[in-house]
This record gives sequence, C-alpha cells and structure tokens, in this order.
Amino acid sequence: HGYLVVPLVLWMVWRRRGFVLAQTPRPMPIMLVPLALLTGLWGLADMVSVNALAQFAFVGMLITAVPLVLGSAVARQIAFPLAFLLFAVPFGEFMLQPMMNWTADFVVAALRLSGIPVYREGLFFVIPTGNWSVIDECSGVRYLIASFMVGSLFAYLNYRSTLKRAIFMAFALLMPILANWLRAYIIVMMGHLSNNRLATGVDHILYGWVFFGVVIFVMFMIGMRWADADEGDSTSVETKAAAASDGFARLAIPVLAAAALLIVWPHAAIAALESRERDAPLPVLDLPQAIGTWRLTDKPGLDWEPSWRNPRVEWHRGYAQDGQQIGVYVAYYRGQGPDSKLVSSLNAVVGMNDRRWNAVGARAIGTSTLGIGAGLQEFDILGPESRLGGAASRPHVVARSFYWIDGRLYGSDAVAKLATAWSRLGGRLDDGAAVVIYASGENFDQARQLVQAFH
Repeated sequence: HGYLVVPLVLWMVWRRRGFVLAQTPRPMPIMLVPLALLTGLWGLADMVSVNALAQFAFVGMLITAVPLVLGSAVARQIAFPLAFLLFAVPFGEFMLQPMMNWTADFVVAALRLSGIPVYREGLFFVIPTGNWSVIDECSGVRYLIASFMVGSLFAYLNYRSTLKRAIFMAFALLMPILANWLRAYIIVMMGHLSNNRLATGVDHILYGWVFFGVVIFVMFMIGMRWADADEGDSTSVETKAAAASDGFARLAIPVLAAAALLIVWPHAAIAALESRERDAPLPVLDLPQAIGTWRLTDKPGLDWEPSWRNPRVEWHRGYAQDGQQIGVYVAYYRGQGPDSKLVSSLNAVVGMNDRRWNAVGARAIGTSTLGIGAGLQEFDILGPESRLGGAASRPHVVARSFYWIDGRLYGSDAVAKLATAWSRLGGRLDDGAAVVIYASGENFDQARQLVQAFH
C-alpha cells in the first residue's frame, strides 16, 4: 500500500488547490528548530540502523519544509495530506511477535469453544486432523497498517468533524485485528472440516485477501451511514496573487540555505564514521580455553542454532564439565546497515518461521554475575521429537541471550540500540555482539539449572 501514498497525497493537495492559492506564502524561520531536531533524529537513527525511525524522520522533514518555506496558512490547508505521507514508511515489524501470539490465543480459544480438542506449544498447535502454526504472514500486521491507511483516507474524505474522523480511524485500527483473528479461525476450521482438502495450499492466501476485501467493504458501508456533505469545489475559492513577492524571495532563499546545511552535516559525519569502520580489520573471536572448571569443547550436538542474520563473524562452540555441556553462540557485527545489524526484529533465538524448534516460553530476568540488570532474556525451547530405542523424546533447551557493546553487557534491545548510538557519537566503531548461552536437558528445570551453574 505504501506505493499508493504519494499519488494519493498529490491528488488530495490538488483537490485543495483553490484554498492553497488563496493564501499568501510567508516563510517561517522558526521551523528550522523542528527541522534541526528531525535532522538529528534522522542521523541518529541512520547511525544505529533503525530504518523505520530514520524514514519517519525523513518524511517529517518533508512535512516541516512546507510551513518553513510557505508558511502556516498554506500548511493548514493541506495538513491531512502532509500527515498522510507518513503511511509511505514501511513499518510494523516490531508488532509481529505480539500479534502472532494474540492470533494463536484467539484461534486456540475459538477451536476449544467449537468443541475441537487442541494441544498448543507456543505458536504451534495440533488438532485431530492436522498440525497448524501461526507464522509472520498470519500476524495481521499487513491487514492492520493497510486498513488504517484506507480508513484514515475514508475518514478525511467523508467527515468534516475531527471527532468523527478520530472515531472512524480508531475503528479502522480495531476491526482488522478482530477480522484477522476470525480469518485465521475460519481457515483452520475449513481445513479441519474438509479433512485438509481446503485452505491448506495457495487457496489459504487467496481466502485471506478475499476476506480482507470484504472486511474493508463492510467497514466503508458502516462508515457511510454517518458521512457528511462535501465542503464544495476548492476551485471556486477566490484566489489571491500566486506569485511570491520580493520580500518572500528574500526570506525564502536564506531559509532554504540554512535547511540544506542542517540536512547535510549529520550525514557527512556518518560517512566519515562508516569509512573508518570499513577500513578497520575484523576481530578474531577467541573465547577462553577455560572458564572456572568449564573447558572449551565442540558445540553441543543439537541440530539448532540461534538465528542472527548476516553477522560479520560467527562463533559457535561449547564448554564441558563433568560430562555436562553448555553451548555458547556469538554473532559479531561491524559496519552495521539495513541487511546486517545487531539488534533487529528479524534476529531471534528461534527463527520466526522455524518449523522444527519452538520457543514455548520467554521471560526477562536479572543477573548480577554478568553485571546485566533486568532485561536479560531467557527462553524455553522445545526441539523436534526423536525416537531412541523405541522411546520418544524431545530436547528441552533453555537459552539466555544478551549483547556486548563497546566493552559492556546489555540485556534489553532498546538499551543496546542506545549504547551503540552512544559509542558511535563518541567516535568509536559500531562493534557489537549477540551472545547466547544455552543447555539441553530432559526437562526445562534441568536445563535451567545447568545454564545457571555456568553463569
């Protein structure tokens, strides 16, 4: 939907052209202050590879440029089209995991209310006719953002009251969440009742898009019941002289020059930092041969590895003591960018679409041993079933993850991002590493005790 935003904005501004031309442009130098703040935010977000924040800041700069150069009167006439530009930014990845969990919660509860027995492990669940899982495409994030975009456009075009617009936009946020839960439940029920002949292949996706179209149509039909009369054709508004006066030109030129300087300087600094990072040699990861009574050994014999994308250096070994073994995984990053960054919603102890390993529990804990406060992440992970000597068993893994940045340890994703920014602002490299320590046992308590003993 993002590709439609700019054409829609141009069309909405064109609809307001009569009202815009009726205004006298007056540059507002005071808007250089928010422009400077947005420029700094753009540079900072780019520095630590927070793509969505950088892109929102950039769009915010475009929006701020209108009152800066043309004045508040012009900006007020096209305030909604300018704000609508924010929908051009692709975002929502941070909502994937919670919305996947909500969808799984609803589907499992609805199936049980329908009289169908369900066994659930995290995002995986089993019913008598087959196995199902909620993956990222099932989260409803795309439903949510697309629905909010078209709902906002509908509210702007059909309502004059700010309250009515706000209510309908809130409705456009809530309805797709509920609709996605219902869609997921219907698809599972179709598969169950047809003995998996329906809704298990490409028709699964087709039904989803058809259902989304029906939901949007129903949303519009409900909204039209309270639509207001159109405010009239803007071309009928009596216009003033459209040409800028000499006074406008004299003020606009230095304002534009100041804005250009504000935009350039953070990225000149970032370019210098990136040049240093490209030229710096990669480190050689060499963990100690012994930590207390634990001795360095090969990694545990599990067909599993944490899912960190495109590290510059990757290290996966283990430590052993008295027949017990701990796994240690390190993903090291330098010269971070959109495709290779330490903290990302796409990095996880268990990959989002991993069909064999399943994170069934997660919690934030604190530990004084490593000097990390509350926020150190601990995960309970179930592996695939195997049979040895006729008996079925599943590996129970407990994993703890944290970050190393500029010689310090952090547990929280947000704090790790801030630490990376602080390091780069201090003129240092953006080096950082994700560290995962894990152990396997017959049950989670046994594995947790082993990890705790190593810590």
